[in-house]
Amino acid sequence: MIPLIFLASLLALPVDIFGAPTDVVPVSGQTISLVRRNQSPRDVTEWGALAKSQRDNLLAKYGSPKTRKRSTGYNLITDQLYDSSYYGSLAIGTPAMSFDVILDTGSSDFWVASSSCGSSCGSSPTYDPSSSSTFQNLSTIFDIQYGSGAAAGYVAQDTVQMAGFSVSSQGFAVVEEVSQNLLTSPVSGLLGLGWQSLASSGQMPLWQTLASSNSWDSALFAVQLTRYSNDTNAQDLEPGGVLNMGYTNSSLYTGSIDYIDIPGTPSYWYIPLTSLTVQGTSVSITSGTTAAIDTGTTNIAGPASAIEAIYAQIPNSQPATGEWEGYYSFPCSTTVNVELSFGGTTWSISPADFAFTQTSSTECIGAFFEASTGTGSPTWIIGDAFLKNVYSVFRYDPASIGFASLSSVAIAENGAGGTVPSATIGTVSAAVTNTSDAPRRHALSASLSTLLFLAFSAVLLL
Repeated sequence: MIPLIFLASLLALPVDIFGAPTDVVPVSGQTISLVRRNQSPRDVTEWGALAKSQRDNLLAKYGSPKTRKRSTGYNLITDQLYDSSYYGSLAIGTPAMSFDVILDTGSSDFWVASSSCGSSCGSSPTYDPSSSSTFQNLSTIFDIQYGSGAAAGYVAQDTVQMAGFSVSSQGFAVVEEVSQNLLTSPVSGLLGLGWQSLASSGQMPLWQTLASSNSWDSALFAVQLTRYSNDTNAQDLEPGGVLNMGYTNSSLYTGSIDYIDIPGTPSYWYIPLTSLTVQGTSVSITSGTTAAIDTGTTNIAGPASAIEAIYAQIPNSQPATGEWEGYYSFPCSTTVNVELSFGGTTWSISPADFAFTQTSSTECIGAFFEASTGTGSPTWIIGDAFLKNVYSVFRYDPASIGFASLSSVAIAENGAGGTVPSATIGTVSAAVTNTSDAPRRHALSASLSTLLFLAFSAVLLL
């Protein structure tokens, strides 16, 4: 009888003994300033490699895939490599260690380079799990493929701080292998700002943990990006703007915010693209066309037929070749005016942002390029070439994207120079525990394994 009693007692244990996931709503709300990082002037070959890398990355990304006190915060952004990318900072672990991460609304995984990464991570600062008392390895494999390379490691949890918010047990990936040149110091990783349904790790993104947990004054975040691509005196790193969490900064925009609802289940931050004009001439947009709003993409991608129609309005433009495949060249002397609408207000793109780079004394490469996205993905990817021209708001509920005209204060920051934000650990104004991450995969908890073994042993003794 002893074995039977023992087995019965095992079966009577509460579910949480077995490590079963529970449903808990995470907390939300803060702001982050963005800083831009610039490189020394590149030659045409280097810019071509960058253009190819951007197009490959985009195709990989979109191709055939308890109530707490509310608060707000911000994170300063850095502009990197003449508006090529924008990164912010956050801190991980106990004690906390700060890192710079690319801010990417076009993906949803948060990952950081591990101290075991080795030479592939170059001189980028790395995260040492053994130095954090709050680290937990979820024993789940993580790998993600980008057009320019891949990152692989495992999924973990730790305390993460950003813009004055602290989230306990935040899921993220600890990357032990990355393709060469995927990371450029001082950047140590990437913070996906898309929705959880896109996350390769299955983990809830940091912003969504905060937004869904009622931590923010308003369940949204907003981005203002600076422009240095037309500044001949720009440095490798420049002040890049700001990421506002839990509020909108009225000093950075004028008028009202024009919100457009996401037309379905949130995944990418995508909205309808209803019209596009070039030099005053309308380019045909297929009914039902959608566009992803992506801070992690430098330029703007669209279907080949539409891109061809855009450059048809620019005399002496032509398809580029080699590293520039998918792009078009046009005379630098031509001022190109482009306007977009997503169903509401019409927004202009500065001619300075249309000209991606110059390849000769007379020829420039345009910011619009060809890309064929996968089934179910948005057909247009609207990146920083557009976002530098507006104040952008990403709202949790109702799921929507808003744009507003930049204020004179925001515009004055373009090319203004100044101190580049550094990765620092700020004061925590609100703390949240993340309890909504996906259950662990590819791993069986030690307690559950032990209990099943004992139960099986008891059956054998019957």
